[in-house]
Amino acid sequence: MTLDGKHALVTGGGTGIGLAIARALANAGAEVTITGRRAEVLDAVAGPRLHPQVMDVTDEASVTQGVAAAVAARGPVQVCTPNAGIAEGRALHKTDTDFWRRIMATNLDGAFWTIRECLHDMRRAEWGRVVAVSSIAGLRGLKGASAYTASKHGLIGLIRSLSEDYLGTTLTFNAVCPGYVDTEIVTRNVASIAARAGVTEDAARATMIATNRHNRLIAPDEVAQAVLWLCGPGSSSVNGQCIEIAGGQV
Repeated sequence: MTLDGKHALVTGGGTGIGLAIARALANAGAEVTITGRRAEVLDAVAGPRLHPQVMDVTDEASVTQGVAAAVAARGPVQVCTPNAGIAEGRALHKTDTDFWRRIMATNLDGAFWTIRECLHDMRRAEWGRVVAVSSIAGLRGLKGASAYTASKHGLIGLIRSLSEDYLGTTLTFNAVCPGYVDTEIVTRNVASIAARAGVTEDAARATMIATNRHNRLIAPDEVAQAVLWLCGPGSSSVNGQCIEIAGGQV
């Protein structure tokens, strides 16, 4: 498969799942804009076909300006991967408005603004692939993480609605829904879960691993390869779908 001549944009592309996706797209020939809030993180992983662009997905103006800068440098965006996200749990009765808005601003508002800005180019080019990174929490309830779960359900709703809007065109909209992936986010959450539940970090990690149906953490590249396939010619009839990457049925 080749994405030669295509310009892809991956939010949260400096680390974890986003970086794995960006590298997979670049290896397939795309010029990839990786976005994030920290220039030093982006610069550290930039290289051939990986181009850093500082952009804060929680700020509408930053998204508008960031996408415009990427287009000016590398041409119209044809592959859009809204990946930037916050994975934090908190019981609803302990959830204040600031926490709720912080989760929604990154996981849902940011995806909305990013897709909207990239969609202009896709409509003009009459070709585009949007693959959002949701979660298994977008398909079912996740205990102790109501805000996160709601944000990921909302992201899937956005993708499904857009797929209906553009049925019969050469634009497709899909989501990947990973279980627990072996990234820094999981490492941080292990400590958080251990503290909240009063268990050891080993026990907290074992609980997370057991949630994946094949009883292991998922490698970031496993998610990246699913995204890559959804951007290729063989998936043009796959639209409005939520691909579970969890080692079995969720």
